[in-house]
Amino acid sequence: MAAAAAPSGAAGTRATIADVAREAGVSKATVSRFLNHRETLLSPDIAMRVERAVAALGYSPSPMAQALKRGRTRLIGLVVADVTNPYSVAVLRGAEQACQEAGYLVMLFNLGNDSGREREAMAALASYQVEGFILNTLGRDPGVAAEALRLGRPVVLVDRRHSSMQADFVSLDNAQAMRTVLAHLQAQGYRQLLYVTEPVRGVSSRTEREAAFREGCHQSGHEGPALQGQTFESQDDAPEAQLQALAEALQACRQQAGGQPAAVLASNSVVTLRVCAALARLGWQAGRELGLVGFDDPDWAPFVGPGISTLAQPTHDLGRLAATCLLERLGGLSLAPRQILLPGQLRVRGSTAGPSASTSVGT
Repeated sequence: MAAAAAPSGAAGTRATIADVAREAGVSKATVSRFLNHRETLLSPDIAMRVERAVAALGYSPSPMAQALKRGRTRLIGLVVADVTNPYSVAVLRGAEQACQEAGYLVMLFNLGNDSGREREAMAALASYQVEGFILNTLGRDPGVAAEALRLGRPVVLVDRRHSSMQADFVSLDNAQAMRTVLAHLQAQGYRQLLYVTEPVRGVSSRTEREAAFREGCHQSGHEGPALQGQTFESQDDAPEAQLQALAEALQACRQQAGGQPAAVLASNSVVTLRVCAALARLGWQAGRELGLVGFDDPDWAPFVGPGISTLAQPTHDLGRLAATCLLERLGGLSLAPRQILLPGQLRVRGSTAGPSASTSVGT
């Protein structure tokens, strides 16, 4: 009899069906019959030999191979723009939980904020036979829609739209969220506002928030003292130069306020950190020289300075809903693409209010 193969996991090797066949002294077809619970086609002696060989080698069938035989992998592909962004991680957790409950696993592809890799990401995940895609990408690559059509798998978009792609879309209600933030700042007496965002062009969620900011400032005089607002785009490159440019923008905002309260709105938690760094460079504190409110509610927000007011997104729910929509499509649901917009929650802290302020005001 041939020498036994190393048990699964030994020296980085994994026993194969051929190893089991050699160990048992039978054909691979016989081992396959045993593994597929067709022992009735085997004699008791042969079935016992195969069983002992499987145990001795620690053999376990490849889940992927078994899935491909059944024609289903029960894998979902999730593409995110930036896995270092807490938003993406929270969405992933929600999607993963819903998929796990339905018997699916999630495969993650991180773009690292490189929009040129969106089609590459889908092709790579498709090679693993994923059954559908959840996309939280930059949305800048016009070829992604064509790639999705070519692959013929259902797609659900989270947070960012793709032009010309007909797919279910799940997101924060950006316009309503911005109106909530502006109403809070106006009520707190802030008049001069600076909206700090990552580059807006080509990213739908950024475009929607920036447009809602400009519209809200323009219409603010109808419901109270007018708000004066400007937008500053914070770039990813040359961190030191960008930090200095942001610090100068904060100084200009305070000067333009002419002694009246001024505040900064940060478009997400990544930008909020940049604003905090710029404030530190100036020797300022949020809530003192400038008010500060940020979209997203990271774990550290309550502990920076007097606590940073935030517009918390329902990230876990967004992930679960995206996965649920995709699973429904995989289950045969056929109807027009859906748009699901969820409200956020304003969490007021010391950066825009005194210590007696409410800690949570729903939108």
